[in-house]
This record gives sequence, structure tokens and C-alpha cells, in this order.
Amino acid sequence: MSSHPATPASPRSELSAALAACRSALIAIGLFSAVSNVLMLTGSVFMLEVYDRVIPSRSVPTLIGLCVIAAFLFGMLAVIDVIRSRIMVRIGASLDEALSGRVYETLVKIPLRSGNRSDGLQPLRDLDNVRAFLSGSGPIAFFDLPWLPIYIAICFLFFHFWIGLAALFGAIILVGLTVFTEIWTRKPMQDATQAALARNGLAEISIRNAEAISAMGMLGRISGRWAEANRRYMSSHRKSSDVAGGLGALSKSLRMMIQSGVLAVGAWLVINQQASAGIIIAGSILSARALAPVDLAIANWKGFQAARQGWERLNRLLSLFPTQRDVMPLQAPRASLAVENVAAAPPGVQKIIVQDVSFVLRAGNGLGIIGPSASGKSSLARLIVGLWQPIRGHVRLDGAALDQWMPDALGKHIGYLPQNVELLAGTVAQNISRFEREPNPEAIINAAKTAGVHDLIVKLPDGYETEVGEQGSALSAGQAQRIALARALYGDPFLVVLDEPNSNLDYEGDEALARAVMSVRKRGGIAVIVAHRPSALEAVDLILVMGGGRMQHPVGPKDQVLAKVLQRPGAPTAPPVPPAPPAPPPAVQPLQVIPGRGPA
Repeated sequence: MSSHPATPASPRSELSAALAACRSALIAIGLFSAVSNVLMLTGSVFMLEVYDRVIPSRSVPTLIGLCVIAAFLFGMLAVIDVIRSRIMVRIGASLDEALSGRVYETLVKIPLRSGNRSDGLQPLRDLDNVRAFLSGSGPIAFFDLPWLPIYIAICFLFFHFWIGLAALFGAIILVGLTVFTEIWTRKPMQDATQAALARNGLAEISIRNAEAISAMGMLGRISGRWAEANRRYMSSHRKSSDVAGGLGALSKSLRMMIQSGVLAVGAWLVINQQASAGIIIAGSILSARALAPVDLAIANWKGFQAARQGWERLNRLLSLFPTQRDVMPLQAPRASLAVENVAAAPPGVQKIIVQDVSFVLRAGNGLGIIGPSASGKSSLARLIVGLWQPIRGHVRLDGAALDQWMPDALGKHIGYLPQNVELLAGTVAQNISRFEREPNPEAIINAAKTAGVHDLIVKLPDGYETEVGEQGSALSAGQAQRIALARALYGDPFLVVLDEPNSNLDYEGDEALARAVMSVRKRGGIAVIVAHRPSALEAVDLILVMGGGRMQHPVGPKDQVLAKVLQRPGAPTAPPVPPAPPAPPPAVQPLQVIPGRGPA
């Protein structure tokens, strides 16, 4: 399904627009920074007045007055700095609130578009890095940096030429060190990020395949791969930390040396009677304050690099998934599903695995898709429900291509049971209702009864309120598959696509599946069943044979197509559907969930 056209704003502007929405707050930060930097002159002016006015006059009242004024100004400075810090925290929170939903949406779409599932949480980490930097002291340093030339100018104009020159020399050194910090830390930070992605991707794969790894004795070997990935990550992280930490320590030492150098220059001027004694301390304090933002920027450079890399990755990610414009709502589909000469390749892969497939289904039809493994059956199912975008051709509901629907609106009319069933953490009722905010209890029960799972659910410890656990871990595979079938049937969707729906079902489950498919057809819906086991085809009336990604036989009546398939030389594509047995086997007792142990 092709994406909707992007909104007029470019994808790159989404982050900039979110930050621009905080323009008034950023302007306030700039104004507070101006006041803060003016108040930073308090220490220098105070020391200058003490040495040049109070000590020569020995006036205690003047000293007390200066102390009161200085205390008030320092208090105001503290208040302004607290306000600046809180505003920056709220700017970071505002950016997160504006983008977190979009980032989550793209996070879900990444495997469908690119096929890349390694470290799928990286976009969220990137957003966290951007927010953390904006909420910290790093941006404050950048707001203070423009005041560096002003402080140096004050040293030239109000203190002495040589003090200003010393401060200027120190500023040039630290600014140059900042440039070198940018150059020297970029590559180590990029290497550390790539190593972290590889390590986290391996960890996620290991968690998803924990049973296979443990049961087949692969834990030691996978652990060795993890150790190697972790060593690469720790090595690159150590290098980046060493570079950033070393440059931070060097900048701190240089700033202290420059401050002492300004003291020495002031003392030399006093010895030569070219300046007053107060200039020694005042010049040292002011030059230190002038260089402090550079020092702070270098100290926060690692966080700045992480935030900038995250910002760039988020920009690239959002450009791949532009915001979708609202489209005019269409009527609920009622008549047909048309697949028009479609071709498709897996996300992120160039090889076409489904091509030249065309058929039309009418309301009340049930289509069974059969064929050997790797024939393109599941891929075709993903195309039909809009998970994959066709390279060529269209999939249409009542004549409208799937990309003419908003995803949420289209989802109401589609029921899908994937081959690998995964339930989400929550209750049985929440999973069946697709986590609607205000689900219809009657619709939940109807879907469960249609799937033949109502009696099983009410025997669970908490009935419909039973927690299924992470990925349905509290249920057996058969229970999870039948609840997922009820989820696909919830709301009576027009199109129901089931991929290997009976792979984990027993005889009773097969019977319930057949009744569910027939109920879809009777109410005027369309059912598409991908199957290997013939029992899943009992309730369909049409068959499509796939092989090598192509249609091996046009869609036709089930009995005729199966008869022709079985007459061809070679192994049959699918065995004929057997007649129903004369009597069902004994009823299968419902599985019991033992607290703390899952299903018995």
C-alpha cells in the first residue's frame, strides 16, 4: 500500500517545527541569559570597588552597602538561572510530546518498509538523547557563548589593554580546542553508536528466540557472539569517552591557567603602576567568566554529539515516513476485493517474490490460497491487507485502492490473523477488541463466539479479564491462535485474511474455524485463507494455486481446481478436502491456566 502524499511541510521540518513551537520560550531563555550575564559582572565590580574604594577609605558602611547589593544581585542571578533551567526542561518535554507519537508510528512501520528489525528502539533512544540534551546545561552554554566577546571588550575598555589581550588569547585557545573537540569526537561517537546498535539488535534477537537457543544448546555460542559485540561496543565507547573526557579536562586546566595568567598580567601592571590593585582580581574573575561557556560547551560536547546524531537520524527516519494528509472518508466496503496484476518484494529486498497475480472476489466468497512452501502465499496475504506496498498493480476494496484509506479507517474493515500469532500484554477482552478505548462488550463476546472460543475464555481464571501476558505467554499456542482469530473477527470486518489459521488447532479448533469462515461469508464478507492443512479449506468456495510467486491456476471453484491440480504430474500441491468424519472425537478438555506457571 503506497503512502499518502506528504503534507506541504517537508519531513525534515517536523523536528524544526516542533522546536519552533517553543520560539517564545527560546526568546525568553535568550533574555534571561542576557540578564544573567550582566549579573555575572557583580563579582568583578564588587572586587574592584572593594580594592579601589573600600580599602583605601577604610569605610565599613560602604563595605556593608556593597555586600548587601552584591547579595541581592547574586540572589537574582540564582533565581534567573533556576528559571532558565526549568524553561529548558519544559522545552525538552514539549519537543518529546510533539514528536513521540510520530516516532512511535514510524518505529512500528520500519519492519514493514525496510525489513530492518535490529534494535528497533533506537528512534526512541534518539528522541530521548535530544530531549535530555535540551533539558540539561549544554544549551545554556551556547546561549552564553555570544557574551564572550562582550566580556573581552569590557576587559579592553574598562580594565587594561594587556588584560583584554590575555583574555582574548585564552578565548582563541579554548575556541580552537572546541573545534578540535568537534573533529576528534565525531568518529568515535559514530562508531560507538553503530556498535551499540549491533549489540542491542543481537540482544533483541536472543530474547525472541530464547527457547530455541536454550533447548538446542546454543547459549554458549550465542553468548560468545554477544561478548564479542559487547567488547566492540565497550571499546568504541571507551575511545569516545576518553577523547571527550580528555578534552574536557584539558579545557578546564587551560581555563585555570588563563585565569592565573590574567592575575599575573594584572600584578605586572600594578607593579609598573599602570593599573590599580582591584584590577588584578576583577580582571581575573571577568576573564574566567568570559571563558566559562566555552569550558561548559566542551564538557557537554559528548551529549551534544549524541543529540545531534539522534536529530539527524530522526530527520532521515521521518523523511521515509512523511505525515499523511487527511483523505475524505469512504463508505464501508460491501461488494468486492480486486487484486490487479500485483507484484511485490519483501521490505528492504530487491528480489520480487510475488508477481502477475490478479483476481476478483465478491461479497460472500471464500478464497483458499494453496501452494508449496515459499510459493508467495503469505506474501500475497500481506499485500491484500496492505502491510506491503505493491511494486506494481493495486489492491482495491469496492474499486478504491488501499492507499485511498487512512490506516485506522481501513483497519476497521480488515481482519487479519498472521502466521506468527502474537498477542499484546493486556486482558483477553482488550486483545479481542484491538485495544479500543471504549470497546463494545457485546461485540467482544460475539467475536469470541464466532471464533468458537467463548466457552474456553469463560473457564479461564478471570474470564475475559484474564491477563494474557507478554506475547500471550500465559496461554497455550492453540488458545492464543483462537483468541487472535476472535480479534480478526471483531467488529464484523468486510475482509478477513487468515494465514495458516489452524497451525496450532486441534479438531475442535478446526471445526470452530470452519464455522467462523462460513459466518463471514454468510453476512456478506470476504474470507481469504492461506493454508497447508486441507481442513482449513472446508468453508471456502474458491481456490488460488500459487507457485514460484505466480498464479499456477486461475481462481476457480474449489472442487474443479483441486481436481485439476491433482491430475498434474508430480506431487500434488494440496490434498483434497476429506469428508467430515462420522462422529467427532471425545471433547477436548479446556486448558487450565496454573497461576505462576502458564497453561497446563
